[in-house]
Amino acid sequence: MASVAEAERLVARLGDEVTFYKIGYRLGYAGGLAFARTLVDAGRKVFLDLKLHDIGNTVEEGVASVAGLGATFLTVHAYPQTMRAAMRGKGGSGLAILAVTVLTSYDEGDMREAGYAGGVDDLVATRTAQARDIGIDGIVCAATEAARVRAIAGPSRLIVTPGIRPAWADAGDQKRIVTPRDAIRAGVDHLVVGRPITHAADPFDAARRIVDEINES
Repeated sequence: MASVAEAERLVARLGDEVTFYKIGYRLGYAGGLAFARTLVDAGRKVFLDLKLHDIGNTVEEGVASVAGLGATFLTVHAYPQTMRAAMRGKGGSGLAILAVTVLTSYDEGDMREAGYAGGVDDLVATRTAQARDIGIDGIVCAATEAARVRAIAGPSRLIVTPGIRPAWADAGDQKRIVTPRDAIRAGVDHLVVGRPITHAADPFDAARRIVDEINES
């Protein structure tokens, strides 16, 4: 979404079919943080996908500010110093911190280009173990990695997966993707579905088809 007005129109079109909304960079920098409060006040849940990563003090203070908005989830990159700072920053609020392991637009070639010696699976496993030991509330990974992440993270930690693409949707720039049905069967707790809904000719129908697929899993 490019603006709050556009987001408001989408929320109105989706009605009660959708009750949990993700706000990412684009909308976040265009008034989305204030809009998050509006959604919360209207009884909706909000996932702030801001992927924070900075020096510890900056992350801690930023998370403390976000905690006052009433959002349910906030993402940070899964670097140990960043995760520890985020957990301090959330304090006793109800905000759950999600650690982003490896972006779902990355494949093995992207990892090599970025200077990592190991592959995607190894880095996801390492960062999941670090997140678990720090006490992070949830892990963000591709659904293809969910089973291994669950084995490392344990049964109570949330697994949240982007890169969800129904069979009828275009993959776009995502590389490690699965369908909603397969993600649920892999043990994922929350699915992040953006463009298959927001870019659909009929967003309400697209959302309903995805919910139906989840319920049939």
